[in-house]
Order: sequence, then structure tokens, then C-alpha cells
Amino acid sequence: MGILDTLSYDDIKKMDEAELGALCAELRQVVVETTARTGGHLSSNLGVVELTVAVHRVFDTRRDRLLFDVGHQSYIHKLLTGRYKDFDTLRSFGGVAGFPKPSESEHDAFVAGHASSAISTALGMARARTLLGEDYSVIALVGDGALTGGLAYEGLCDAGASPEPIIVILNDNGMSINKNVGGMARYLSRQRLKPGYIAFKNFYRRAMNRFPGGKWIYSMTHRIKQTVKEAIFHCSIFEDMGFTYLGPVDGHNIKALTAALKIARDAMSPVLVHVITKKGRGYQYAEANPDAFHGVRCFDPLSGDIPGAGESFSSVFGRELVELASSDRRVAAITAAMPSGTGLSDFAKSFPERFFDVGIAEGHAVSMAGGAARQGLIPVFAVYSTFLQRSYDMLLQDVCMGGEHAVIAVDRAGLSGEDGETHQGAMDVSFLTSMPNMTVWSPASFAELRDMLRFAVLSESGPVAVRYPKGAEGRYTFGGAEPVKKLREGRDITILTYGISVNTALEAGEMLEKRGILVDIIKLGRIKPIDFGPIEESVRRTGRLLVLEEAVCAGSIGQQAAAELVSRGVCPVTLILKNLGDRFITHGRVDELRRMCGIDAVSVADAVAAELGRDFKLGDADGKDET
Repeated sequence: MGILDTLSYDDIKKMDEAELGALCAELRQVVVETTARTGGHLSSNLGVVELTVAVHRVFDTRRDRLLFDVGHQSYIHKLLTGRYKDFDTLRSFGGVAGFPKPSESEHDAFVAGHASSAISTALGMARARTLLGEDYSVIALVGDGALTGGLAYEGLCDAGASPEPIIVILNDNGMSINKNVGGMARYLSRQRLKPGYIAFKNFYRRAMNRFPGGKWIYSMTHRIKQTVKEAIFHCSIFEDMGFTYLGPVDGHNIKALTAALKIARDAMSPVLVHVITKKGRGYQYAEANPDAFHGVRCFDPLSGDIPGAGESFSSVFGRELVELASSDRRVAAITAAMPSGTGLSDFAKSFPERFFDVGIAEGHAVSMAGGAARQGLIPVFAVYSTFLQRSYDMLLQDVCMGGEHAVIAVDRAGLSGEDGETHQGAMDVSFLTSMPNMTVWSPASFAELRDMLRFAVLSESGPVAVRYPKGAEGRYTFGGAEPVKKLREGRDITILTYGISVNTALEAGEMLEKRGILVDIIKLGRIKPIDFGPIEESVRRTGRLLVLEEAVCAGSIGQQAAAELVSRGVCPVTLILKNLGDRFITHGRVDELRRMCGIDAVSVADAVAAELGRDFKLGDADGKDET
């Protein structure tokens, strides 16, 4: 039996140094063994073990509010706050989520799946605390990568200028914020971590404010101090914003971390604690290759071997873009801190001068793409669907409004699985197809992705998006860049679909044919603009339409098709919209989520059979049809 088997939340504060060391070792072992079975974010969590333990020694997250930026580094927090016994269900359908989830625990203060927002959220909580006369601490634990996003600086600027007590913990595991060199720099860092430093600083400020001319004296001495400090530290961005800066602190020394966090807690002003950690700490394979073990599939924990992922839409996209760049020097690639995830690693090696990683700054990436396109480049911005949401305004204003020929490669479109609500690509169909001048392609196979990407880059003339799912292709493997295509002839009902859902429609069609129901299946290769001619012809003949898609209902292709058909005087006897509905989709395997939403083959076939009054049922569908 291990420590975690009997550990209560309050026990953390009572442990001695030896017990804490044993606890940290066990936490690392549990995270490695669990992610080896379930997949997940390994390196980042191994790096924050001591830091998270120290946070829970100083604060009580049943009352104090702890926010993560980003939430993938919350596994240790979950293990310490009552979820150890269920941790083997991590990222599984109905199990422990891979990101903070307030509905899961009172210790989870806020949903946190996208970067750079925690400081802003924390400041909102701090202001609510003050206005409502309550008493608790607000802490934002921010990974240094989050500081590549502009929203983090908006939050820092406002928080530093406010009088609100707020604590920002900067988890620096790779990007140097302050270059501290020499004995004097180390000496000043030690002094700043002493309780007397903060106490004297606050006393001196209050005393000067009470004396005539005191504010001028304080201002003068503060400027002298800043000049000396900048000569030694070279960077005072955080204090210039109004924060008291503490650090750097060894992020793997619980004693030092606890001391620093107590000072920050008692400061009664905005404080930034700069912590130095090592990604992958304590697991040799993750330490040696932290990127490979950042978001990892199931692996062998003893050897560190990660099975090959096989061919995916992302890898096919990456190779095709390299081919396009080889033949056209105008082609450039942009990523927002996701070169490997989006398949751009080979492009970066082959064309480093045409590869731009802008950090976690999707809005900047889109605006930059608009400027590059205006001046003659053909920029291709590869981005996950869920992260493209962060650049909505820039896409509308800086690309679509001017009709710039920028290509948006929308990866992870549709259900993406185990990362849950914050990462499902459910919204891009609605917002992309609503934008004037935008063209949207949705390939259903690797071959179609290659053909449609080539067409988008070389033949289109304005903004164009090519959206494709996570993972491998299905049974449909044909190529081409056809806007619309008939896949199956039938007389009883029309099924309209696109992208990876084509495979589900074909499977449902076969199930129904065995029971005497013939389905007309129409596949859209281009979902904006849509060629409605073949759809109209089919629906006039069958009198019934089912639209199948992995997208939210509002603004879906189903709604658009229904409105267009009515405007053409075509009113189908039956309209069935099979989509993700009006909700956020939880975590789980994609096949489980499809069943939950009623968009798997059995659910589609059952819906058709029920509409036609047939007395068979192939399975139970949890999703609801909207008719």
C-alpha cells in the first residue's frame, strides 16, 4: 500500500521532508504508469510535482482558487485532491478528465484547456472576492509557453496595475525570463525571498504616503532602486507592470517553494513567483525527450518506447505541403507552437526560412498570414480546430474582408477524443461557413486531402480552409477535389454528409440495404460554397433528408441545407439532423462519443428505419434526432 492510498488532503500540510520526498516519488510513478496505459500529458506533469505539492501545503484549494495555464499540467493536483482511486480512468469516457473540470471536484476552480487566459480569469476572481468582502487567495499557475500569447500580457498589465492581491506562479521550464548572472544577482534573489523584504517594502510605502513630500521621496528612491536592479537583472518587465517579483526559485525544492509561496500569500499585493522546473523530471526518457512525452500515446514505461502512430491526416498534410513548397517558392508554413502536432516538422527542416512558429498566438498567426498573402506569399497556417477559435476576429477582418489568399489547414476537425470539451473541433463548420469570401473544403480521405490542399494552394484565389480530422482515414480512400459527389443510389431517403462521416454513412447504408431500405448518399467535398443542385434533385426524388456531421447544430450544414431547400421550394417530408447538438462534448474515445451523440452507423440506421416505420432496431442511440 502506498502513501496515496490513505492520504487525506489535510495530511499534505503535516508531512516532514522525508515523507514529502516519498510522496513526490510515488506521484511520479503513478503518473508514468497511468499515462503509459491511457496516454496523456506526461512531461509537463512530471515537471510540476514538487511545485504542486508546495502549492497545496500553503493553500487550501477547497477555498483558495488555483487556476492552471494550461490545464494539462493538473494531474498532480488531481491526485492530491481526492481522485487517486479513479485516476486509472484518466481521459476515459466517464472517467477523470485530463484537464481541470469544476463539475468533477470543488478543488478545480475553472475550466482550463487553452493557454494564456489564467491571469485574466484569476484577476476576475480576485476582484469578485474584494467586492463581495470575502477572504481567499487566488493563484494562477502559468507555464512559460503561455507567455507567448498576448492575452497573458493583457492580464499581467491589468493585474499589476490593480491593488488586488493575486499570485502568479511562472513555471519556467525552458524559456528564460530573467537572465540572472553573477554573485550579486544571486544575493539579491535570496534577499527578495526573505519575509523581511516584503514587510519592509510595504511598511516603507505606507510610511512615505503619510508624510508631506513622502510620495516624491518614495518615487525617487524607487527609481534609484529600479536603475540598480536593471543594471544587474537586465529585465524588470514584471515589476514594471506592478508585480513584486520573487525568484528564481528551484521548482524541485519543496522547502524553498513553500517559503516563497507563503511570502506571496501574505504580501497583499500582486506577486509573481518565478519557478524553474525541468520537464519530464524523474523519468529518464521524458527528461531526455520532453517533447515526445508531452502529449503521449500509450507507451512502454520500462523501455520508454512509444509505438509508431501510423499514417494520419496530419502526416499526409505535412508531406504534401513539403511537395507544394518544393515546386513553388511562395508557399510558406505557419504554426502556433504545434509543429509536430500539425505535421510540419519536416517542412521546418526542409524550408526553415519559410517556416514560422509564432508561439501560442493564433490571432497573430492569422493576421500575419493576411499580411503575407497581400504581399504575394501563399501562407498556410496549420492549426487545430479548437485553437482556430481564438483567431476568429483576425480571420474575419484581416483575411476574409480583404479576400487574401491565405490557406487555413484546420487539423482535428470534428471529435478529437480524450482531451474533452476544450479540444473537440465542433465549432469550425459554423463559423468558417459564415464568413464572406471563405471557401471550405472537407476531405474524407488521405488522397482527397492531398488533392484538395493542392487545389486550395495553387488554384484558389481567396481565403480557403481545408478541414480534416485527427488520426487515420476510414474505408473511403478515393481522391479528387469534387465539390459534390454521389456515392450511393437509393430511393427511400437522402443522406448528406462530408469529411470522415462519409464512412459512417456508407456503413449505415449497407446495414439498411440488407433490410430492404435503399439510401441515396451524397458527399460534399466543399462545404462552402455548396453546390445544391445534386442535393435538390435527390431530395425531390426521395422526399426525405438526413444530414450527418460532426459539428454543433447551430450553423451546421444540415441547417443551411434545410434553409436552402425550402427557398428552392423543396420541402422534404422528413428532415433528420444528426450532429453534435447544442452542447459541449466530454472526453472519451471517438467511437464512444459518436454513440453518445447518436452519429454512429447503428444510430443513423436506426433513425432511418424508425422514420420509415420499419419494425427492426439495430441498436440503442443516446443522441436525439432533431426533426
